[in-house]
Amino acid sequence: MNACVLLKVVPTKAESILETIKTIKGVRKAYFTYGRFDIVAFLEIRDYKELREITGRINEMPGVRSTETLAEG
Repeated sequence: MNACVLLKVVPTKAESILETIKTIKGVRKAYFTYGRFDIVAFLEIRDYKELREITGRINEMPGVRSTETLAEG
């Protein structure tokens, strides 16, 4: 299954958050965006359980203000 995670982050933490997200297993690609969200991450995962685990890790990162996840089941 595929998913897209949109993140709003603290500007001073954006670089480190992006680099950390890129190391998470299941993240196909991640990069900065400009507009309502600061970072987008595209995931390729097995199931919703794995999606919850990854989004939980992302939301726990210092500097992540909020996320929005779009899952393609």
